[in-house]
Amino acid sequence: MELLWLWIIIGLAVVIAIFLWATYNGLVTLRIRVEEAWSDITVQLKRRLDLIPNLVNTVQGYAKHEKSVFEEVTKARSNVLNAQGVKDTAAAENQFEGALKSLFAVAEAYPDLKASQNFVELQNELVDTEDKIQAARRFYNGGVRDLNTKIDLFPNNLVAGMFGFGKRDFFELDEAEQAKAEKPVEVKL
Repeated sequence: MELLWLWIIIGLAVVIAIFLWATYNGLVTLRIRVEEAWSDITVQLKRRLDLIPNLVNTVQGYAKHEKSVFEEVTKARSNVLNAQGVKDTAAAENQFEGALKSLFAVAEAYPDLKASQNFVELQNELVDTEDKIQAARRFYNGGVRDLNTKIDLFPNNLVAGMFGFGKRDFFELDEAEQAKAEKPVEVKL
């Protein structure tokens, strides 16, 4: 009888150890996926930020009197470069996207600019980069969803708490930024 109890205790200890091991490794895997996805976002943002000075210079050559638009784009670019963390980066990104909309709206007013091969190439590269940023955001948010779900589920939440796994923020717009992003850009010439 004592031997049976000993085997039961050993069996429970093995089951608990396997559960802890599997849960911990699952959480680590999801955390690494989220970090990788965030890295993908930052790479694409850097690529876009590197394209912007060329685009601004091209447009500036045609629209010298649109100084406020260029200053807004430059300031927004700087804010993205200096952003720390997901929420700050998302807010800076949203401001930057609004500034880019203004820049392209200005470009629409200049037919010679729209016909410029340099401008068209830069615009195409920017569109490609924007697509990559959106894909990276979706991948990141999917990873965050999976990690946060695993952390919230019982009994995983006990293991997550023991080992210090925390929930991550989604890369998203807040309500005010969402309304601003959906509003068409006004251009005054």
